[in-house]
Amino acid sequence: MSVYDQLSRLGIALPPVAVPAAAYVPFVQTGKLVFLSGHIARRDGKPWVGQLGLTMTTDEGKSASRAIAVDLMGTLEAACKAAGTDLNGVKRIVKLMSLVNSTPTFTEQHLVTNGASELFGEVFGPQIGAHARSAFGVAQIPLGACVEIELIAELA
Repeated sequence: MSVYDQLSRLGIALPPVAVPAAAYVPFVQTGKLVFLSGHIARRDGKPWVGQLGLTMTTDEGKSASRAIAVDLMGTLEAACKAAGTDLNGVKRIVKLMSLVNSTPTFTEQHLVTNGASELFGEVFGPQIGAHARSAFGVAQIPLGACVEIELIAELA
């Protein structure tokens, strides 16, 4: 099944690439690797503001991470098109790095990040979607967002 069939089955429409809010580009390709800049959680087009362990639950954070994964796939699709392919040309989701806006006592950053990891597995399958990952608790994220995730992928 193609990536696009999976997205359709899940009812996911990919957004266009967001315009960077600072001095960076949405993605960079070097060789077969594509590095996507960090994407913050958004809800209804605005930053999804909150702090895990204070104003948000782990399940809410997981939903935010899943929303970021959808945005990341939109950017990854643009990177693929720039390379002359589409999302079916992704050979591997290599790594995610997740920053979770959380209190010093919150210890479930890994569970929050599962929202993104699980969606990549659903969309790309276990061979392509399984990836290495880091999840960190941080004191703050730009615009007060609850989660930020960056991604590295390999193109075929």
